[in-house]
Amino acid sequence: MLGFNEPEFLSQLASTVALRPQIEELVDRLVDEGFDNLFLVGAGGTYAQMWPYEHLARRSSTLSVRSVIAAELIVSGDATLGERSVAIFTSVSGTTDDSIRAIEYCKSKGVYTIGFTGYPESPIAQNVDVALISEPKAWPFDPQMLLFMGRLLSRRGEFEGYEKFAGELANIPQILVEVAKQAEPVASDFAEAHKDTDYHFLVGGGNLWGFTYLYSMCILEEMQWLRTTRVHSAEFFHGSLELLEEDTSVVIFQGEDETRALTDRVESFAKRISKDVTVFDTRDYPLEGISPEFRGLLAPLVLDTVMGRVSKHLERVRDHSLDLRRYYRVMDY
Repeated sequence: MLGFNEPEFLSQLASTVALRPQIEELVDRLVDEGFDNLFLVGAGGTYAQMWPYEHLARRSSTLSVRSVIAAELIVSGDATLGERSVAIFTSVSGTTDDSIRAIEYCKSKGVYTIGFTGYPESPIAQNVDVALISEPKAWPFDPQMLLFMGRLLSRRGEFEGYEKFAGELANIPQILVEVAKQAEPVASDFAEAHKDTDYHFLVGGGNLWGFTYLYSMCILEEMQWLRTTRVHSAEFFHGSLELLEEDTSVVIFQGEDETRALTDRVESFAKRISKDVTVFDTRDYPLEGISPEFRGLLAPLVLDTVMGRVSKHLERVRDHSLDLRRYYRVMDY
């Protein structure tokens, strides 16, 4: 596979699911001590990656769980943020400036802060109340968030079968290697067909809306300098559909949760207008060892792996490094 280091991929993912005992101990202590609300704080991709877990809580729990943008939280505040609040932060490098400042802001309000990163000496790891450390550069943070939210909801009687789910999640590194292998020819074909495409229209819903936003902004825009539109499948028919034309590249992310029908509706309509509709569907991947009732929860992880292959092939056909930036962490702002 192009640019795929399988041992590193396996090792990094294994380090995330290996945090299960620490995560469960932390969650149990928080539940036993009691808290009123949970804030999932991020910036850019880490903000978008929090949305599936706000979505999970919103449909499963009476606990107040909000995903918030770090920089906005600092300037706008939140009336419910206080000494009985818990805030989670994630950062690959542990150096994201907005998140560092948001940690300081939260701690000034008496909030209990948790950080997931791969660098124990990083500012984020050093400033939160508790840091849970994976291997360096381990991405995404979905395994840790699934374990955290799963345990939390289970303790509240709002997640049935958590122990079974967490046990199956231990196999996710090898499962995702198989996903990557299956996706490789699909990724190569998409990249070859869209070598010269400079605009993509991305659609997703449910627990894949965050990933849709992330892939649009953080990959296609930031890493490939391509123009995109991103829209939630439930909102597609309220304006954005007017942008579709016969040659518009429409990329649809389809999962297996209760919102699937909303995305099906978009796919059906888009194919009536555009001749260039690509659907990346988690149902296409066996995920051997994962029970049917849990497959929907893994959609962001699965499509992150699939689209990771797409990204590498876009890098190849467009001769545009995924590491190249003009402004991000290059210029002061």
